[in-house]
Amino acid sequence: MKVWKDYQEKNKDRFLAEMLDLLRIPSVSAKSEHKADMLKCAEAVKKNMLAAGADKAEVMPTNGHPVVYGEKIIDPSKPTVLVYGHYDVQPPEPLELWHSGPFDPVIKDGKVYARGSADDKGQFYMHIKALETLVKTNTMTTNIKFLIEGEEEVGSPNLGKFVAANKSLLKADVILISDSSMLSMENPSLDTGVRGLSYIEVEVTAANRDLHSGTYGGAVANPITILAKMIAGCHDENNHITIPGFYDDVVTASAEERALINKAPYNEKEYKDDLGVKELWGEKGYTTYERTGIRPTIEINGIWGGYQGEGAKTVLPSKATAKISARLVPNQSSHKMTEKLLAYFKSIAPSSVTVKAFEHHGGEPYMTPIDSKGYKAASKAVETTFGKAPIPVRGGGSIPICSILEKELGIKIIFMGFGLDNDNLHSPNEKYNIENYYKGIETIPYFHKFFAEG
Repeated sequence: MKVWKDYQEKNKDRFLAEMLDLLRIPSVSAKSEHKADMLKCAEAVKKNMLAAGADKAEVMPTNGHPVVYGEKIIDPSKPTVLVYGHYDVQPPEPLELWHSGPFDPVIKDGKVYARGSADDKGQFYMHIKALETLVKTNTMTTNIKFLIEGEEEVGSPNLGKFVAANKSLLKADVILISDSSMLSMENPSLDTGVRGLSYIEVEVTAANRDLHSGTYGGAVANPITILAKMIAGCHDENNHITIPGFYDDVVTASAEERALINKAPYNEKEYKDDLGVKELWGEKGYTTYERTGIRPTIEINGIWGGYQGEGAKTVLPSKATAKISARLVPNQSSHKMTEKLLAYFKSIAPSSVTVKAFEHHGGEPYMTPIDSKGYKAASKAVETTFGKAPIPVRGGGSIPICSILEKELGIKIIFMGFGLDNDNLHSPNEKYNIENYYKGIETIPYFHKFFAEG
């Protein structure tokens, strides 16, 4: 609608400046030292919701970091859209790899570089600016509610209880999430689901202290060597996961779905060049999109032990540790998989070492039907602003709260992300294209329009 476009064009510089202000707050949920920053960010989100035209907005406590709730109700008889997002961000380390300060946003070549720019501050903030657009142009057709949490990056440990205790407050007809990516601006896509997650930590201990590697080397097990062998044994020569029962509950994608996934444009050379790798790696028998969407995986997220300071130190370390995550697909249970992983690493350890293993967090895989009213509204909205229908794809990431939201509220989730795979999520130099940010603000009002029309 022209009235929306005109309003957004008139206010686009302010829309961008407000997002940059939000990015300056180091809302790192994983670190206790940022507790005050978390509250500061929550208050800023509340303030921006009210300024955009929400009837009410409040910072609501949980057993961890608070939730920000807001709403604009125009008519209880009209459809209600619940927007979910998160204001917490990943830790920025390693800091030395950033080209600029992670919480000092820099605009370069049409991109905003800052931690949280794409995941998820820039993306959920599009919805607040879309609300403003609708309010200021007096064109709202749905009621809009916001649920913006502060613990997504640590597995949303307290949001389930919050949702269960506030079902009436959160009552809606659909949940809309922008915390994902699309293939490209030239080839827009919509995620039809996200993978689940199981995240554990494994600690291997040999001697009761660090030892001289000359005096004891060859007589006492090196826990780094043992841990490396344990991890290496998780995959066979075809990169198939060898953990017994790992694939037992996997729902195999149909030939039709695999064909649909592989219709998405893909240039392997460009993919490799962007990542700076000579060859790709993954489970034999599957394409890149299949490996990152419909297949479960195991990845080592961190590994350490022994001397890591400057120079050399000939030491046989006492301990070695690894953080390990599994991405899960439909019908796999994060609880079941976590138990399986914990038991597996304990069972394969030689008697020369002892193993401790524990869970960090997890979440269930989630799928949304493409024949639903919500998905059709999202597809039509994207087609309206991009000029072509979006390609349905499965997202490789995880949003742990999705299955709980549907279970507690009894409604479906629609993923309408505007990020790109190369936005460096969870990495140094995270970025979000300004063009994508504006495109999201342009597209979201159409979702509300088409969802109301049914």
